[in-house]
Amino acid sequence: MGNQNKFFRGIRLTIARLFNLHLEKANEADVILSIKKGVEFRGPNLWTLIFAIFIASIGLNVNSTAVIIGAMLISPLMGPIMGIGLGIAVIDIDLVKKGSRNLLTATLISITTSAIYFWITPLHDAQSELLARTTPSIWDVFIAFFGGLAGIVASTRKEKSNVIPGVAIATALMPPLCTAGFGLASGNLYYFFGAIYLYFINSVFICLSTYLIVRFLNFRKVQFENQSYGKKVSRYILLIVTAAVIPSIYLAYKIVDKSIFESNAQTFVNDQFRFKNTQVVNKTFRYRSDSSEIDLLLIGETLPRPVIDTISQKLKQYRLKDAKLVVRQGLDAKQQIDFSQIKASILEDVFKKDSVQNSAVEAHTSTQDIPDLRAELKALYPGLTYYTGSRSIVYRTDTLATDTLTLFVANFLRTPTRDERLKMQQWLKERLQTDSVRLIVQ
Repeated sequence: MGNQNKFFRGIRLTIARLFNLHLEKANEADVILSIKKGVEFRGPNLWTLIFAIFIASIGLNVNSTAVIIGAMLISPLMGPIMGIGLGIAVIDIDLVKKGSRNLLTATLISITTSAIYFWITPLHDAQSELLARTTPSIWDVFIAFFGGLAGIVASTRKEKSNVIPGVAIATALMPPLCTAGFGLASGNLYYFFGAIYLYFINSVFICLSTYLIVRFLNFRKVQFENQSYGKKVSRYILLIVTAAVIPSIYLAYKIVDKSIFESNAQTFVNDQFRFKNTQVVNKTFRYRSDSSEIDLLLIGETLPRPVIDTISQKLKQYRLKDAKLVVRQGLDAKQQIDFSQIKASILEDVFKKDSVQNSAVEAHTSTQDIPDLRAELKALYPGLTYYTGSRSIVYRTDTLATDTLTLFVANFLRTPTRDERLKMQQWLKERLQTDSVRLIVQ
């Protein structure tokens, strides 16, 4: 029995040594001084922020991931957020005030700088890198929290490493600010509030992770000569934390709920809509706290109403009992012709796969499938109800040569104007990196 206890005690000691955060911890005063320096936003720090915002805005504008990463490496935005977390942990109301003031200043300057850039730039289309920063997901919450943990742990070490730059890239504080600036410059409040929402979530959870690590490492709290004043400061900080954390917890809960709904809805569609002669060509999941919606567009044989009703009754099996299933099928004659052309084009590619004459064309088209553009098109064209597209082979009657054509069919609630169609066609050319796009609007 004694040997067994000794064995387990040895395991506990080994694990404790492996995961001991107090090992190689820097001097507490040096850590606090370093974080306080990072809180400052004046002179070089401020100019660095402005330049980084310009770089990030350009990267978002031209859809360059490498440029955006470079801007995040330059950004000094982590400083004030970690300062607020440290101030809350050690009950330093002055540091909390200073960090909050500087973070607000940095945020306003960043949004203003980005708005100025997007106002004067000749490129006004929203690219995929920019659109990705308009709607936060549960993964953004996790990244901000664990990134913040990594950042504060690295800041408390004697030996500084490359963790901080990595955290700056992972937590992605700058792109949402640039997206908010784009929203202001373009007058799109959906972009603005979505980006600010993501920025707020990131900031709060980085701050929370800083607080947790500082408390775990038992940093000394600020001592006040006047006990009543010290209690007053503690109450103020508690109010600040409550005001910031409660909304963020609620928002995070809504993000989790939305992610669960979308995951369950995807599983439901994959399981229940597997028919030999009917295919789901487009699916849209609309999350609402009271009545979510699964909107599907089908082509092929029309499913009878009783079949759809039977499938709808299975929603509760996928924890979707409050969701509404909307199935659109039975397209009119004009639409049937258009979709038949698309389907025929795809079949031609498959049947002629082994043909020497078309091997080069098919090698080109098989590596350039139409990507999923739903998020971008939904943001750019709210009236768009569904779309489909494919890269097709064009056969000429006067020559044996073949060509490729990107065929794109879109349905709108309101028929777009000629200028709107031309603009959409130009956007598709740039987005799909192709010179030939045939846009069919229904």
